[in-house]
Amino acid sequence: MQRQFLIAIILSFLVIYGWQALFPPPQPPKPAAEPQKVTAEPSGKAAPPVQPQAIAAPVEAEVNKPLLAASNDEKVVVETTKVKAIFTARGGALASWRLKDYRDGLNEELELIPQNLPGAARPFMLEVDDPAVSARLKDALFKPDRAALDVRGSMETLAFEFRDSGGLTARKEFTFDPAHPYNITLTSSVTLNGSALQPTVVWGPALGTGVVHGGMGYAPPPQPIFYRDGKVKRVAIKEIESHRREQGAFGFAGVDDHYFLSAVIPSTAAAPNAAPLDLRFDPVLVAAQGDAPALQFISWSVKPGAPGERTDFFFGPKDFTILQAIKPDVVRAIDFGMFDVIVVPLLRALKWVNGYVHNYGWSIIALTVIINLVMFPLRHKSAVSMRKMAALQPEMKAIQDRYAKMKMTDPGRQKMNEEVMALYKRHGANPAAGCVPMLLTLPVLIAFYSMLSVAIELRGAPFIGWIKDLSAHDPYFVTPVLMGVTQFVQTRMTPMGGDPMQQKMMQFMPLMFAGMMLYMPSGLVLYWTVSNIWTIGQQAITNRLLGPAPQHTVRPPAERQLKPAGAGRSPQAAKERK
Repeated sequence: MQRQFLIAIILSFLVIYGWQALFPPPQPPKPAAEPQKVTAEPSGKAAPPVQPQAIAAPVEAEVNKPLLAASNDEKVVVETTKVKAIFTARGGALASWRLKDYRDGLNEELELIPQNLPGAARPFMLEVDDPAVSARLKDALFKPDRAALDVRGSMETLAFEFRDSGGLTARKEFTFDPAHPYNITLTSSVTLNGSALQPTVVWGPALGTGVVHGGMGYAPPPQPIFYRDGKVKRVAIKEIESHRREQGAFGFAGVDDHYFLSAVIPSTAAAPNAAPLDLRFDPVLVAAQGDAPALQFISWSVKPGAPGERTDFFFGPKDFTILQAIKPDVVRAIDFGMFDVIVVPLLRALKWVNGYVHNYGWSIIALTVIINLVMFPLRHKSAVSMRKMAALQPEMKAIQDRYAKMKMTDPGRQKMNEEVMALYKRHGANPAAGCVPMLLTLPVLIAFYSMLSVAIELRGAPFIGWIKDLSAHDPYFVTPVLMGVTQFVQTRMTPMGGDPMQQKMMQFMPLMFAGMMLYMPSGLVLYWTVSNIWTIGQQAITNRLLGPAPQHTVRPPAERQLKPAGAGRSPQAAKERK
């Protein structure tokens, strides 16, 4: 049974680690359709030759002369408690969205809008079905109703408006709620010669620099995500071609990466017969140039259900508490894995502990101790059972040796099973009692792994000394080595059977686990190391309580001889025989 338990442990960790260590994310394939390509115009390039139709440009400019517009591409700064945003008059769009509570690699406020794509669309640009009108909206200098906005105490609105002599009128209103600093509510309207048009809200390339960073062995690049019919769909890069356009009633939809999300969030108060959202996703690939890496973005856009409809957008961290306060369904954007029922309480508990400790490293240690206290009875029962099973190994081997020459199909082997069960019953041993309690703790271990892997709370969270980020691997590999040492000590203290091959495999496992943990988040390695130290202490206490293991020896075959013919008879029987 110990061998089955060992196999179960190895398979469990293959499930946890296999897709990261053995199956790294594939390189982005070339989509079937030509993706958007964004390139900067090199300086000094000669102007293209003038085409004959260029003569009509002054006439067109005169027809579409701005009547209500900004005088230049002025910027409007909007500040909330968590965000510093910059809107630009050109296109009335969002040019910068910096998160004050999160840092980039240069220890500056994290910028979520790609800044390395000149000429790319920006969030909240508008498009309509007529490409010519869309081009006018993109280049229009919208006039803002204020020069700056500070959102602190109450909801505030920033409006942009544009009107030209060609009959085009457009207006955007951005509403900010200090209770939800990562949310933006957009109300837009576009009319042409008095007729209302249905605009599409263009988000453009979403999320960051295009280069994926993270402490995980696998950190997904930006990818489309949407929640519909009670299920979350994450679209891999190679599957984007079949999901370029999605329509329907969504709980939320947009683009996310490992820690952040840009998404449209339809109101729960929308009418049941409201028109469905119309989404479009497009890959934006930027080829590598020189030492610069290739970049991967996802551009997306959404057409609201009706003209002038208020549309809510979220642009921020995938923090469980923040997302749940917006809309419970949005927490599904966090990939908790198959044990999410356990992960969510663990995450709540970790944040609760950190409310008192104020250091997520020490909070992980405290929560690990609490979890091991809860699991103490199961582990103690398992240790006692494994002690009994180890003591019975000599007798077990003797029974197996007597039937070793029989084939598996031989009916006589049934008697071997009967002898084994009789041995268990005689000594009060249960082979399942050692495995089942340990297997019951595996979901908690996997859930803790999932929680530490996706919890944005650990991103950039320092612990002590050299560990500056619990979501990244230990830069000096101190904790993985310590984890391997404690795992080895724990293995030596654990009762093992007499099978030499099994003993060698058990002693090799600490080295294997230490290698697996080298590039894992240091928060996860910290949890594992503390668990090992706790288990060592618990095993020492168990060994002290139980005393030395009883030894059940079996006489060698040479000593098991037949008794003499008169042996075992009573004296009276011997006299009668005479």
